[in-house]
This record gives sequence, structure tokens and C-alpha cells, in this order.
Amino acid sequence: MRIRVRVPATIANLGPGFDAMGLAVRLYNEIEAEPAPALEVVLEGEGADVLPRDATNRVVRSAAALFEQAGMRLPPMRLRCRNRIPLMSGLGSSAAAVVGGLALAAAWLGRRGPWEELLELATALEGHPDNVAPALLGGLTLVTRDEEGLIAARVSIPPMRVALALPAVQVSTEMARRLLPAQFPLSDVVAQIGHVALLVHAFREGDWRLLGRAMRDRVHEPYRARLIPGYAQAVQAARAAGAAAVCISGSGPALAAFAPEGHEAIAAAMAAAFEEAGFPARTWVVDVEPQGVQVEVEPDPNSR
Repeated sequence: MRIRVRVPATIANLGPGFDAMGLAVRLYNEIEAEPAPALEVVLEGEGADVLPRDATNRVVRSAAALFEQAGMRLPPMRLRCRNRIPLMSGLGSSAAAVVGGLALAAAWLGRRGPWEELLELATALEGHPDNVAPALLGGLTLVTRDEEGLIAARVSIPPMRVALALPAVQVSTEMARRLLPAQFPLSDVVAQIGHVALLVHAFREGDWRLLGRAMRDRVHEPYRARLIPGYAQAVQAARAAGAAAVCISGSGPALAAFAPEGHEAIAAAMAAAFEEAGFPARTWVVDVEPQGVQVEVEPDPNSR
């Protein structure tokens, strides 16, 4: 058989939804898997010159983890990974690799259960549920943990497009997290809770004015913005071009701008602002992906 997997990029946090919200968008990594005499990993696109082509590849390790959970060893296979999500961008490239590996392993094992069943393992492998949950489930996803484990819910929202700008700056998630204070004033916590609640409502209703106000953050963006040269100028340029709201995607350095129209002009304005700050930027205009990871299994015709 041949298995094809398509995993979307994700925009985590969305301003005040720190570690608890994520949005899947139509920028994909694709994986093809088929039986082979030995493990073979073929890489194309983003990271093809730096990612490993052996058992240490994150897609392979994630697939092997699900086989191990089932009491089996990963069978020899040929993987072709076509990566379109940039590495270290804040757009969920590592989550896409983990979810892609788990999804292909589940298909190989003949599992057809809901993707929620993979959420705990995906989070254990990747570390960030706000990226893996929307990559698995699609759309706008809310996720948190309590004493019983992870809780995830997908919120229905109207069709939406997003302008993305990725400056040529390296920001590691670990570095971005180390900048954050260990404690926050009660006033910031109260404001953050209110903004998250209003942000969900704004997304669900397509209320652009409310989205612009609700996406303001006090917990991580003021600190992480220091790692992104040209951040303030790019945000200002996006708003001047018609963006209703702008946020750092994940830990950055990518920025995501939300608007009812004019997305190409908004993306170009952010890129020009980063360029003026001395950092060229790549841009995309993408739709929200409502489905999350998608799997297609092509049976071996000789098996019939």
C-alpha cells in the first residue's frame, strides 16, 4: 500500500491564547510512505539540506513511537517528505512532522479512530499542544490540561484568510520561553482571561473590530517582540494596510495578520517594514484549514 499524509501549518497562541489556542492554515507538509526493503527517507523543500534522512528524523521517530505503543517495531518503509512549512518559523514545522508521523503510522496499523486519540502522544513527542491540536483537528482549536489529561475542542469559525510574514531572523522556542517572567500581576491575568474569551467569540462571529481588540496580549508578546527586529514597524505597517489584528505566530519570528480583505497588500506591507529594518521577509496568504491532518491510503492492487 501507499499512504499519503498532508499536515497543515499552525499559528499557535493567537495573542492572548498562550499555550491554549491554535489555528490550522493551508500551508502543508506532505508525506508519502510505502513498504521498502529498508528505511529510506527522501526530503524535498524546506529543511531538505539540514534534516536527518535516517531513523532520527522526527517523522520516523513519531511513527516508530506509535508502533512501539502498539507493541510492534516500525516496519521498513520508504518516506518522501515534501516540506513547505519553514523550520524555526513559529508556524509549527515540528508539530507537522510529529502529527504526520503519527497519522501515517495509524493508517499503516489500520487505525481509523478519531485523531483526538493521538493528542496525548503527539504532545508528549512535540511538547506544545497548541500546535499539535490544530494540526490534528483543524480550524481553531482550544486545548489545555487538567488532572485527567488534555482537553481539546474545535471551534467552528467562518472561512478566513491570513497574511503571514516571516523575516530572516532565527528565534528558538527555548530562547523565546526563557524571556517570559515566572509570575504576572493579577491585573494582567484578569485581562488575559477576558481577552481569550472575547477572542474566541470574535473568531466564531467573524467580528473583525472585536478581533483587533481581543488579540492584544500581556503575557508573552511584549517579551518575544524583542527577538524580532522590525516587529513594531511590521505591525504598524500591517494595520495601516488594513489588518484588523496582528499576532506573533507561536514563538515567532513569523507574524500573522487577520483582515476581511486586502491580504496581499498587508503581507507586502509587513515584508517592506522588515526589509527596511534590514531583514528580508517571505510572505504567504493562506486560508484557514478546517480539516487538520488528512490521510489517503492507496491499497496494493496485487492484494485483491
